[in-house]
Amino acid sequence: MEDTLFNKVFRDSEGKIVLAQMPNLPIIVWVAATVLKLIFTTGKINIGLEVIAFGSLFTWAWEELFQGVNYFRRALGLLVLISLIALKIQ
Repeated sequence: MEDTLFNKVFRDSEGKIVLAQMPNLPIIVWVAATVLKLIFTTGKINIGLEVIAFGSLFTWAWEELFQGVNYFRRALGLLVLISLIALKIQ
């Protein structure tokens, strides 16, 4: 396989194009915590769910940034990580 920019950005080590993958544990926890935040809209439970949601999405982004299968997934991790930090700074 040629070592082109397209291949580096979108293909994994096996040569498959990877844009999305099956959700891993941090994404599943983030979705569950986010849905539960819609049910528990106030109080300590909501604050705890917010922390869990943030932490799990931060973990996912960090893992993608350093262990992503291609440059696209790593860039996605970086984008989500920067977005999370920027939203918390506001």
